[in-house]
Amino acid sequence: MTISAKSVRFDELNMWVELNDARTIGVPLAWFPRLLQASAEQLANYELSARGIHWEELDEDISVEGLLKGWGDITRRPHHAA
Repeated sequence: MTISAKSVRFDELNMWVELNDARTIGVPLAWFPRLLQASAEQLANYELSARGIHWEELDEDISVEGLLKGWGDITRRPHHAA
C-alpha cells in the first residue's frame, strides 16, 4: 500500500497530516517557510495527490515520503555557522 495524505490541518505552529494508514504526523511550520508566511486561506487551498500535498498559489510541494523521513524544505540551501 502506498502511504498518502488524506487531509491536512494547521495550528499556530504546526502542520498536521492525516495519512491513509491511520497515522497523523505533525511537523513544524518553521520547516516550510512558504507555509509559515502564508495566510489561513492560502494554507487551506491545497491539493492532495498519491505522493503528497501541493499549494499552487504558494508554489509549494511536500511529499509524504519526505515528511515521514523528517525532511523540511529541501529546495533551500541550509545555513551553516562560520
